[in-house]
Amino acid sequence: MTHRATRRTVLLAAGATGATALTTGCGGNGADGVDGVDGGGGGHEGASSDTAAPDASPGRELATTGDIPVGGGTVFKDEKVVVTQPEEGDFKAFSAICTHQNCLVADVSDGTIHCACHGSRFAIADGSVQTGPATRPLPEERITVEGNSIRLA
Repeated sequence: MTHRATRRTVLLAAGATGATALTTGCGGNGADGVDGVDGGGGGHEGASSDTAAPDASPGRELATTGDIPVGGGTVFKDEKVVVTQPEEGDFKAFSAICTHQNCLVADVSDGTIHCACHGSRFAIADGSVQTGPATRPLPEERITVEGNSIRLA
């Protein structure tokens, strides 16, 4: 008798690591995403900040303080982090994954972080939503500033 594999038996057989990989692959088709970030499909609204920057490497230098413009910021696509400088010498970091549908934010200008997928805008000072459709702020990321070096914490 042949046993037909179901999703449940595949997940059980795969174990914890394999199950995580298999379930991570489920979801939208990425049609609305930027740079390979999944932006499509439902259920992304509740993404947690624990998974916001999986590629971020702690302790690694992102930039120098001179690289981040006052009143602006820079998106680090590979690390999925955006670093801003709302006021001279005040550096902030947020997840670069939009809380609307997980698109990677595109740029920073005019005091806001922009998501090109659906037009959401977030404040550079605290990541709060300035323009929807996003309803939740960008999660804060930890950085350290030592001398003129900005590093992931």
